[in-house]
Formats: sequence, structure tokens, C-alpha cells
Amino acid sequence: MDKFTYHNPTRIHFGEGQIAAIANDIPKDKKVLVVYGGGSIKHNGVYDQVANALSGHQWDEFSGIEPNPQYDTLMQAVAKVKEGGFDFLLAVGGGSVVDGTKFISAAARFAGNDPWDILAKQQPVVDAVPLGCILTLPATGSESNAGSVVSRGKDKLFFMSPLVQPIFAVLDPSTTLSLSPRQVANGVIDAYIHVMEQYLTFPANAKVQDRFAEGLLMNLIEEGPKALATPNDLAVRANIMWSATQALNGLIGVGVPQDWTTHMIGHELTGNYGIDHARTLSIILPAVMKQRRADKAEKLLQYGERIFGITEGSNDERIDAAIAKTIDFFKTMEVPTCLADVELDSTAIDPVMESLEKHGMTVLGERGNVTLTESRAILETAL
Repeated sequence: MDKFTYHNPTRIHFGEGQIAAIANDIPKDKKVLVVYGGGSIKHNGVYDQVANALSGHQWDEFSGIEPNPQYDTLMQAVAKVKEGGFDFLLAVGGGSVVDGTKFISAAARFAGNDPWDILAKQQPVVDAVPLGCILTLPATGSESNAGSVVSRGKDKLFFMSPLVQPIFAVLDPSTTLSLSPRQVANGVIDAYIHVMEQYLTFPANAKVQDRFAEGLLMNLIEEGPKALATPNDLAVRANIMWSATQALNGLIGVGVPQDWTTHMIGHELTGNYGIDHARTLSIILPAVMKQRRADKAEKLLQYGERIFGITEGSNDERIDAAIAKTIDFFKTMEVPTCLADVELDSTAIDPVMESLEKHGMTVLGERGNVTLTESRAILETAL
């Protein structure tokens, strides 16, 4: 295990009725801009709870943040922040709303000429509008980390800054009961693959991180199908919501190698073909497991044994079984597991490869050996 420093400053309010807690978390002298998506929060009671909690504050709202937050939309919000003198942002929605609000936070106080440089040129964020969030779709873990992903046409880029990490996050599982089965499945898969990309690398004698990661994977395998079968089970939703937050709050990734190949290739599939983010991941991860089985052999064997109880057969047979079990779980969650499942064939590969090269994703993987040639092989395996 490598040396590390870990600090997570986000205050978590977990459980039913916790939206009310924001009244005390946002100073009364702050002018608040509430940022949300397509308006579902006005139909499931969340908006009314937010309005009640902010009754002692001066506040306004900005809606229309897309599932893959678009730069042009976010810049409209930036203009509103500047013109209205807002000095606190409240994201209400899923990971895309939180990610988008993080960019608004940074761009509103960006001193450069073009805020897109925060993403395209990784210009440092030196000031940002403070923000908090109310999560309604557990998936990305953005509610308690410093990362953000933003889209501009086919470009889907990310930035990180501790200045945009939410000061607080409300996690009320009851807010997720109105989600569609597709949204529920996407959230479970996104969280699962976040864990896998911090776990399925090579042994680093990080027993705490491994066991935490394995526990999260087992929770998601157990609870994910229940969320589809019994959608009104609040206890199931609670365990999924907390698992998704734990998957990417930094804890299981400290001191260990990480491999974000699946995410980087997945981003380009979304950018080029508009596929749901989580569904790009469920397509690419099995191909990564197959194509990189030699590099990941020790952890694949550990994964198969500890998650699925696979102990018999040769090493190759056990690895094959672990990959097959993973695909079976994804299919149980009703997500695609190959490009053919989303009606893409080999002609889809070249545009993705061009996007990877354009965005500098030419060397990926925990060992830095996933070149463009290897990424192409992964995509070919995913057909």
C-alpha cells in the first residue's frame, strides 16, 4: 500500500426528512441559486421540501441541466450567478446536476478568458462559489468528491478541484423512489464500476481497501436486482444510495493503483453516440477484463473467489467464470454488455479512437500500458 493523505470535508445528512437540515448548513446571509434538471423534483415533493428549508433565505432557481451537463447550458447559469450576485449554489438532482453545478461554481469566478479552459486545458481553479447538494439519483458519487464531468458537443471532459467539493450532501433515499427502472439500473452499474476501477488492478497489500471494496460490490449485487423487483423498498434504496457514495468518496482508492480505462473509453462512446454513461461502462468493463486478464490475473482470481465463491478449476477457468458472473449480473440489471446490444458494430470504433487521441487519452491503465492499440483491442473485444 502506498502512502497517502485522506480528507473528506463533505458533511453527510442521510435519511428521510434530512432536506430540512440545509436550513442550518447555508448561512442566512447567502444568496442561494438552486440548480436542478428537467423538473422531476417539482413532481416528487423534493422541490417543496427545498423551498420550505430555504424559507429564511433569499434564493432563486436555474433549471434545465441535462443528463450529460452541457457547457452552453451551464454558462447560462454562470451568467445568472454573476448578474444576480449569488454566492451559494445548491445542486438538487443526480450526479449530472452536481457535476454541472461544480462547473458553474468554478466558472463563475474564473479569472481567465474562456472557462472551457478549466476542462480543455486543465486550468487550475483558484476560486469558486461554495456549494452543497441534495442527491436524488445515487450513482456517480459526485456528492462527496471533487470531480466533475462536463460535455460540449462530442467532447466529454473532466476536472477536479477541492474548491468545488460540496460542503454538505443530503442523501434521502425516499427521493429515489420516483426513479425509472432504467435510472435505478444505471445508478447501480455506475457505482459498481467505480468500485471495480479502484479494485481490479494488481495486489497492493491494501487489505482494508480491498475488503471495503468487496463489501460494496456484494451490496450492489444483492440490492441492485431488488431495487428493480421491489421498487418501493426504502431499505433497499438506502443501501444502494450509501454504497454509491462510498464507491467514489476517495476512501477505497487511497494507497492503491487505479484503472479508469473503462471510464475514459466510455466517455467517448457517450460523446459520439449518446449512450447512457453507465451503459457505456457495462459494455466496456467486460472487454477490459477479457483483454487485460494477464495484467489483472491476481485480482481477478481474488474477485472471483471473494465475490462469487469461485474456487475450483484452473486459473484461466476461474477467471472466465468471474467475467461470466459479472456479465450475468449486468444482464440481471438489464443493461447492455456489448456494442451489439446498443446496435453498434465495428464502424463505431474509429470515431471513438479519434476522440481518445484528441483528448489525450493515449496511455491508460494502472500500469500505464493501455496504449491506443490496446484501447482499440478492447473496443473490438466489446463488439
